[in-house]
Amino acid sequence: MVKSSLVDQYGRPIEYGRLTEEESGPTLAGVRQILSDHPSSGLTPRRLASLLIAAEQGDADAYLELAEDMEEKDLHYRAVLGTRKLQVSQLPITVEAASDDAADQKMADLVREHLVESGVVEDYLFDMLDAVGKGYSVGEIIWRTDGGIWRPARVEWRDPRWFEFDRRDGRTLLLKGGAAGIGMPEPLKPFGYVVHCHRTKSGLPVRGGLARAVAWMYLFKNFDIKSWVEFLEVFGQPVRIGKYHAGASDADKAILLRAVRSIARDVAAIIPDSMAMELVEAKISGTITVQKEFAEFADSQVSKAVLGQTGTTDVGQHVGTAKAHDKVKDDIERDDARQGSNTVNDGLVRPLIDLNKGPQERYPRLRIRRPDAVDTKLFMANVKTFVDLGGKVEASVVRDRLGLPDPPEGKGVELLQPSRSGPAPAEPITDPVSTQSQEVAIRPADALDHLAEAALADWEPMMIAAISPVERLLAECATPEEFKRRLPEIIGAMDVDQLAETLAKACFAARAAGEAEAEIG
Repeated sequence: MVKSSLVDQYGRPIEYGRLTEEESGPTLAGVRQILSDHPSSGLTPRRLASLLIAAEQGDADAYLELAEDMEEKDLHYRAVLGTRKLQVSQLPITVEAASDDAADQKMADLVREHLVESGVVEDYLFDMLDAVGKGYSVGEIIWRTDGGIWRPARVEWRDPRWFEFDRRDGRTLLLKGGAAGIGMPEPLKPFGYVVHCHRTKSGLPVRGGLARAVAWMYLFKNFDIKSWVEFLEVFGQPVRIGKYHAGASDADKAILLRAVRSIARDVAAIIPDSMAMELVEAKISGTITVQKEFAEFADSQVSKAVLGQTGTTDVGQHVGTAKAHDKVKDDIERDDARQGSNTVNDGLVRPLIDLNKGPQERYPRLRIRRPDAVDTKLFMANVKTFVDLGGKVEASVVRDRLGLPDPPEGKGVELLQPSRSGPAPAEPITDPVSTQSQEVAIRPADALDHLAEAALADWEPMMIAAISPVERLLAECATPEEFKRRLPEIIGAMDVDQLAETLAKACFAARAAGEAEAEIG
């Protein structure tokens, strides 16, 4: 296989021939089979402890199978985990160019076309978030070269059991069986996979999945539900008592026992005259709720682990409490979206750009996030004021904040134009005496007018020194509210000494000119 001079983010040479071949699919005879064991059946504390230890030692198959079983058998865990994944997978996806430079804009358009508008990222996002529960997820990129452009046709989810972590560092992922599926584990092909290791805690990826934290509560709740069902099976039924005489043989006792056991089901039984059967009515006082209470307790702990709160799953929550819990949930959503964005940028955006444009110093950024609530009227008013004061703002920043796409190039595209009507003409300055006689005359320039003109001759350098900190702060802030809140931080950094000195001199000169004119008059 011929290797190119192009390398991936880890410095490994790209093998173009391997990119168009699927290498991690299932096999019939190898180690990558779709068949699965179900360790949740007959799960005991000892068995659970052993499979968790085996996972961190490099053999995670049983743990991953248990994580799958938990999503299928525990309805509450499936619901809250699905809520967390769906909340992020349905967020808006945007692409930001590295700058307003034409080349950067074209690269951003390339990402929008082949990753966002094509649906590649949106379709794979839910599968990528499988890592939230299991710790990591793997998707193989299916590359196409239609029209001379390298583009991902799709990202195919792969069973995490078909991969294993290098036992030297516990972080480098290897493909079990190699490309043939029957050999030794091999490194993943460069630019061939999207590997998402989701961090819900610090440490090894295989120990970071929520399934590991929830597994013990799942086990105890499973015991609770089983005992609850067994209790409900006989709840309210009368106690059946069989009586035999002192000389009854073992065979007679066996007949009586079968009759006592079957009468509840068949409502009929045959016993010898020497034996008797008595039905004692069960007296129930109150309601037994201990199993229900434990099941609800277990569910609430799972909600805390997965959603960070219980306000959106518990019935009867106070409105204020629910809002506070929603805030915690939003924090988790933002972090999940941030981690997902980083993975997509690393695993899809950079390969797409490098394969088509070559390595770059700056790359477009794909972002998965909920748009910030922006008061567009206030935002545009602040931008206009800032620009009028001499500040500079990239047009792409304003378009991104307003949610507007970049204008297309070419003729025949209708674009909005600024209004042709200018500001209203200023009213002429009138002399009060002339106004009384209905004769309007423009006041001739005097010494103060010449003084003001001289003072304003160099106003731009003085204002730039004063507003530069404001301009930098505006570039750092994401919302107008943040800009207003941080304004006091830059008061000390604003250089107004030259402006203050100029104003002081102008005031002194104006007073001197006024006094001189008064003396002459």
